[in-house]
Amino acid sequence: MDSGGLTELDRRIADCRACPRLVDWREEVARTRRAAFADWTYWGRPVPGFGPPDARLLIIGLAPAAHGGNRTGRMFTGDRSGDVLYRALYDVGLASQPSSVHAGDGLELHGVRVTAPVHCAPPANKPTPAERDTCRPWLVQELHLLRPTVRAALVLGAFGWQAALPAFAGAGWTVPRPRPAFKHGAHVTLPATDGPGLHLFGCYHVSQRNTFTGLLTPDMLREVLRTAAEAAGLSPRNAPRK
Repeated sequence: MDSGGLTELDRRIADCRACPRLVDWREEVARTRRAAFADWTYWGRPVPGFGPPDARLLIIGLAPAAHGGNRTGRMFTGDRSGDVLYRALYDVGLASQPSSVHAGDGLELHGVRVTAPVHCAPPANKPTPAERDTCRPWLVQELHLLRPTVRAALVLGAFGWQAALPAFAGAGWTVPRPRPAFKHGAHVTLPATDGPGLHLFGCYHVSQRNTFTGLLTPDMLREVLRTAAEAAGLSPRNAPRK
């Protein structure tokens, strides 16, 4: 565990200006704001990962939302996708509270860290392949720092899955050939030559499109979270069905 290294990495991520289109977009959103958040001072910068430096489970999304993470400065915080994710983490005992409203709300994650392959909010929630590749070294460095403790990763959505596989390889795990395909509930073990392997799980993204249509239900999300947490050596609890 290298908490100092992870803190420094988060600081460097927050200062990144490598992708002009993303810099312009995130800063324009922060200036104009949404009417509902007119009294907010937006973060308007790259959003670093969130969670303890000794996390055993890493959750990987896509990118911050324009009026969520780009506003609050914390992954999956202040938008409906985050509402779904953190409620499920709370239900299975991996979060201290069921909501994530702002960076100072007291939320703590238990053995879990949340990050993304792209740290800036992209227009239409669609980073380009070049932006994804430019941001990848940050995820590789984060994985290197987490390697002493992380034992499982849960990737939300096909974009995150495709973006994360090269990062896992760059951080020292072996990705099978052909590369494993994304699907909800996918489980692949990535071996490493110099340490423990990594249990890799797939889950539909917690986007409004998926949750409103029922493609991803709360029960489905809690189940895959429990499975990934158990593979990571954590002790999730069973949440009552609703």
